[in-house]
Amino acid sequence: MNLNEKTIAELADLLESAELEAREVTKITEAHPDMDWDDAYAIQAEILRRKLARGNRVVGLKAGLTSHGKMKQMGVTTPVFGWLVDYFSVADGGEIRHADLIHPKVEPEIVFVTKKALRGPGCHIGAVLAATDFVMPGIEVIDSRYKDFKFDLKSVIADNCSSTRFVLGGNAAPVAGLDLRTLGVVMEKNGEPVAIGAGAAVLGHPAAAIAELANHLGARGEEIPAGTTILSGGVTEAIAVAPGDHINLRIQKLGSVSVRFI
Repeated sequence: MNLNEKTIAELADLLESAELEAREVTKITEAHPDMDWDDAYAIQAEILRRKLARGNRVVGLKAGLTSHGKMKQMGVTTPVFGWLVDYFSVADGGEIRHADLIHPKVEPEIVFVTKKALRGPGCHIGAVLAATDFVMPGIEVIDSRYKDFKFDLKSVIADNCSSTRFVLGGNAAPVAGLDLRTLGVVMEKNGEPVAIGAGAAVLGHPAAAIAELANHLGARGEEIPAGTTILSGGVTEAIAVAPGDHINLRIQKLGSVSVRFI
């Protein structure tokens, strides 16, 4: 690590305040070009510590920048990981106030819920499938706190991977008999298809993202607990939304989920 505790706390305050106040800031690596990966995750952890101290609860984990479309869009090649807290969750068919966010975008997700703990190193797709209770469709709303949605990998990790809201719905389907790679995904905005893909867009198999998350946590002496909800990463590029937009996601064999921005 290259940043001291005081700087990490100051940057966590900057980014969380930007989230809570819905205002954008300059990417933090401009002022701190020497920050490393451990610094970035330490800032992310400090933001979570602040939220937990105020009574928020962790309700899930997420992998980000895992689809080829998303990687190309953001100009990166490495997945990133973050956490989800209780107030990020929005009911299926619910509403999200656009004014509470900065410049939100939506992306389609295959969501895993575990029935057994997963721990790396050495976690693989087979272990993930064996530990999965069910999968379901989800819409993740991302909202980078950085100006013009422009960031590098360390800045976005510190910003908890642009996490802000998510919506779960559809069917809770066991993975037995499902080929998650070939599940067709269609996301519509105001009734028109805006993103189409298949599960294989996420690292070749969505469970690979969960395995990478388990290995990432394992390197830090942590694990994915049983009963964890995990967003495996956007299947397609993220789509910008505006007030009045209605988003509907359909995933083959998993049903649909929707949300409206007001």
